This record gives sequence, C-alpha cells and structure tokens, in this order.
Amino acid sequence: MVKKAHVTTSVNGDEYEYLCEPGQTLVDVLRNELELTGTKEGCSTGDCGACSVMLEGELVCSCLVLAVETDGKSVETIEGMAKGDDLHPLQRNFLELNGLQCGICTPGVLIAAKALLERNPNPTETETRFWLAGNLCRCTGYDKIVRSVMAAAEEMRGA
Repeated sequence: MVKKAHVTTSVNGDEYEYLCEPGQTLVDVLRNELELTGTKEGCSTGDCGACSVMLEGELVCSCLVLAVETDGKSVETIEGMAKGDDLHPLQRNFLELNGLQCGICTPGVLIAAKALLERNPNPTETETRFWLAGNLCRCTGYDKIVRSVMAAAEEMRGA
C-alpha cells in the first residue's frame, strides 16, 4: 500500500489541503481532487503545453510536476484568470478575435500568454510566437492566437 502525502497548496489564492500519492501529477490533482477542470491534459509528456499553469510565478507543464512538489507553494490556473465576471483582457480578445476553436489548448495558451505579458508588456510578434512555441494547437494555425495576444497587450498598455 502506498502512503499518501498530505499537501497544502495555494491555488488561485485559495488554500487547499489534500492527500495524494507520491507519483500523482499536479494536473491530476487539479482536475480530479480539486475539481479545477480548466487545466487540460493533452500529451502527459510536457510537449503540448495544454496543462500549463504558473507555479511560484514560473510557467510549468503541470503534467511534469508532482503534486507533492507544490506543498507550501502557490499555483495559478485558468480558473484564477478572470476576476469574477470580468474577463482578463487576454480572455476577452481571444473571444473577440477568434483565438480559440476546440478549447483544449486554450487554457494553457492563455496562461502562457499572461506569463509573457507580465514579463514583457510590449512583445513583438516574433517574441510572442517564440514564447508560445511550447503550446501546440491543432485548430487555429496560431495566427489568430498571436493576434489575440498582441491586441490584449496593446489594451493592457492602454495604447
């Protein structure tokens, strides 16, 4: 019998306590234990970026992070991006400019784009494409995603 670990983690500013197996991934705990299903699991190997979250301010693939590693740390997921009914400018621009289609990659792309704009509020198109290169999309061809991020950056700068 595997002994479960007791973990306390802040997710989107709320404290959670849970038990998990030593080999259980963060994406599994978010979706199955905490019922935060916005984070999607695509490849389970860290190649697609669908499960992207922020861990202690760093962009990570939650399928590659063990849940026990988040003890005492903070995690930000797509559920924490909007403030109540007020969508984040990235979310609004993705809707307005059709930066999403099937929605599997969208939460991870939005988290990655938010991380980019927090570090660089005025990225070039090339910088945006480079930053989002770890987030794979099978539907949009990336152009509408990049346009949505660039429009949100402009809006957030007040330009």
